[in-house]
Amino acid sequence: MKGFSGDAVSRRVALGAGAMLGLGGIARGLLPASATAADAVAQPPLVYGPLPKPERHDGPLAIGSLVFPRMDQIDFTGPFEVFARIPSATVQVVAKTADPVRDVKGLIVTPTMSISQAPLFDILHVAGGLGQQALMDDQEIMSLISRHADAGRLVFSVCTGALLCGAAGLLKGRQATTHWAALELLKFYGATPVKSRVVVDGNYISTAGVTAGLDGALVVASLLRGDKVAEEIQLDIQYAPNPVFHSGTPEEADSDIIDAFFKIYGQNKQARDIEAHRFATKLGVKVDAG
Repeated sequence: MKGFSGDAVSRRVALGAGAMLGLGGIARGLLPASATAADAVAQPPLVYGPLPKPERHDGPLAIGSLVFPRMDQIDFTGPFEVFARIPSATVQVVAKTADPVRDVKGLIVTPTMSISQAPLFDILHVAGGLGQQALMDDQEIMSLISRHADAGRLVFSVCTGALLCGAAGLLKGRQATTHWAALELLKFYGATPVKSRVVVDGNYISTAGVTAGLDGALVVASLLRGDKVAEEIQLDIQYAPNPVFHSGTPEEADSDIIDAFFKIYGQNKQARDIEAHRFATKLGVKVDAG
């Protein structure tokens, strides 16, 4: 399969940003995407960019999930729970080598193949996490991402996996999202940052941080197999967010909680800032200093 073809997917109207993908929450008539990461008004949970969205595909699906040392394992395992339940889909776990990969908190994941063994998948799933930073100049990984995009295959990034896609040149001219603490960096890779849970722009789908990968994977299932399949998977995994605590976004969290986050991750943010400016120069992206 080169690209996707088939009937357009039906949508129900979203109930608003608080309606966490019901998956009737995949919407028609969504608000336009934000032009800047600093926009104080959050977008609906799902936003479509201007490029045509992936169309329905009822044949077998080959999915490759890229993993790497010091990733956030939920960036991989969350979408895996969804992808593994899509009818006629197979998931391969891809890494630089077939050696076990240790995530940032110590969980060990065993790849099923190396990048050199990987075919062109129908969907390439790119996780994020602190380990992303070490891979921004890895030509093997950049080639894996760009050859899937160039072949019209669907590229799906979770969290700061978007920065890897940006380093591969995939974000230029696209709308995209990522973890809230890195959202403002997307413009340095040529993207329009969108403060949304999931953003679909052509054959590239990006999600916000970590757990948003579940939402994005359900959107992928809906686009390619229809809402009914996505809703059946959602029920199967009992994905019904109703959090006990309410500090999951910087808009909801108290200032001391945000300060505690940056005490842990502030140094990494500074490194990503420097990297983003370097890539803006490398990619020829002009960013307004204001």
